[in-house]
Amino acid sequence: MGKISPMFRVKICGVTNAADAVAAAAAGADAVGLNFYARSRRYLDPRRAEAVAAAVPEGVVRVGLFVNAAPEFIRMLAARLRLQAIQLHGDETVQQLADLGDLPLIKAFACHQRSQPAIAEYLAECRRQGVSLRMILLDAAVPGQFGGTGRLADWETAAALAADRSLPPVILAGGLNAENVRAAIETVRPAAVDTAGGVESAPGIKDHAAMQAFATAAKTALNSI
Repeated sequence: MGKISPMFRVKICGVTNAADAVAAAAAGADAVGLNFYARSRRYLDPRRAEAVAAAVPEGVVRVGLFVNAAPEFIRMLAARLRLQAIQLHGDETVQQLADLGDLPLIKAFACHQRSQPAIAEYLAECRRQGVSLRMILLDAAVPGQFGGTGRLADWETAAALAADRSLPPVILAGGLNAENVRAAIETVRPAAVDTAGGVESAPGIKDHAAMQAFATAAKTALNSI
């Protein structure tokens, strides 16, 4: 699994409008995340999502974020929006991933000091069931929350997981912005980074200058490790 190539290196998540999708790509992001979790501050109504997805330029990966969603709903949006990756950010079981196994999957995990054994066992069960993950995402651990908190993941644990070449490529998320992303990358050495709130002027509204600064800092750091 460790030989899988990363799908992208810099992802801007929680994009809610076409202008921000275009600006994220222009800033240097090679992936844009659309959030379909209804309780999120960055929720994108599926009825409005087609215009946003259509604005994502070719060559930039369209990622759909789902939390404990029905497989039929995920498949419907994946087809309608031509999503190129499905990010599962909830409590999905390995069997639920297996039911979506023909789609390019990214599984998110809460990353804290004691989470490494549980994450490793989950990924081992994926291998036993023949579930292939394109990447894994490590986010902050906040009880009752499924990402988007602005908190940092545990970088020490994330670094240990990123160093394990038997695992899928690691995306580091959790409280990243232009000021801390270089230190995060140098510490964790992930394949990719992801931010939402770190490049916003308000929830779901991206700051275009902040996206530019983040993408530039992230790519510079990723190129140096």
